Amino acid sequence: MQPSALSDNVKTAYDEFYEKHDEAWRMLGAKFKARHIIEVCKGREFKKVLEVGAGDGSILKFLADANFAPEYHAVEISESGVGHIKSRNIPNVKSVQLFDGYKLPFEHNSFDLIILSHVLEHVEHERILLRELKRVARHFVIEVPLDYRPGVDKRIKHFLAYGHINVYTPTSLRYLLNTEGFEVEDDLTSMIEPEVTRFNTYINQKKPKSLLADLKINTEYTVKSALGKIFGKKKEEQLANAYTVLCKKADKHLEIF
Repeated sequence: MQPSALSDNVKTAYDEFYEKHDEAWRMLGAKFKARHIIEVCKGREFKKVLEVGAGDGSILKFLADANFAPEYHAVEISESGVGHIKSRNIPNVKSVQLFDGYKLPFEHNSFDLIILSHVLEHVEHERILLRELKRVARHFVIEVPLDYRPGVDKRIKHFLAYGHINVYTPTSLRYLLNTEGFEVEDDLTSMIEPEVTRFNTYINQKKPKSLLADLKINTEYTVKSALGKIFGKKKEEQLANAYTVLCKKADKHLEIF
């Protein structure tokens, strides 16, 4: 049997990740991630959906509640994550499996859509995973945080604390996808919603609540949103915190070598 490309220390780091579980925080983030998936897929129907790196199943829960698709499957490298997904008893989830991070336990072209939401930034060998995704599905929704910005080299420890070993801009993600034979059909940028910022500020960071803090959070979000609308897509991408793409297998594959 061929050894897994997943490093032992990475497997160990995520094995018990969801045992230290913050349900409210993860569900809040998942609510908006699910919205982005639904929005970027608007006007299209997918019958059989696989989420790769499904975490604790929180995104699948919101998608199922929204009747996004009639059939769902999930794979996850963390045993604790698999346990959480199964315990949710999400309607129309047909299978939940542990996988090695790179080899998917499915036949070629098994799925209409694969979801990879906030996973790629954690992956040691991005291109290996992307090639495997392309083997088993026709369409893909991929979302990444936009960590690459001025001063990123001074925040390495901060990002590593979250397991972010890769950083992206919209351009760098598109480049990666295009050179791996994916064609971007639609995309969207998003900023951290005030609701999420308030939770992080008052609950996670335990800072005191105040009207002034609320005003600052709401104003920053409103101003950035307005600037994006005024100056267009390039400015939106500069100000955004996450980038979501819907893509498909390209008709012509670019030869890297």
